[in-house]
Amino acid sequence: MKKIEHIGIAVKDLEVSNELFAALFGKPHYKIEAVESEGVMTSFFKSGPNKIELLQATSEESPIAKFIEKKGEGIHHIAFAVSDIKAEIKRLTDEGFKMIHETPKKGADNKLIAFLHPKATNGVLIELCQDIDV
Repeated sequence: MKKIEHIGIAVKDLEVSNELFAALFGKPHYKIEAVESEGVMTSFFKSGPNKIELLQATSEESPIAKFIEKKGEGIHHIAFAVSDIKAEIKRLTDEGFKMIHETPKKGADNKLIAFLHPKATNGVLIELCQDIDV
């Protein structure tokens, strides 16, 4: 793993949260994107070299909707940048980690993504992210 790619925060209302984080960072989000496969609308902010991803559910079946129902708004996941997501998934499964996604899929912000199961990582949802070559 190369670095923390972003921190994902589950929110009930993306518009309200965009205003809050724009005030916090002193600048607006740089991107809004729907990820239909995950049932979310995302918004990204940069603060120095760091990124924050806000996630709002677009359906009641979305993992974000279920997360908010169970735990409320807040930090949902930590994403790490990787050079080769398939090799990293293999390495981690060989180490005994349980994956939610054993095959990477397209996520927001031009990334391939895969999640580790939080039961294998002390309750922290970990996302692996690899840039998709444009």
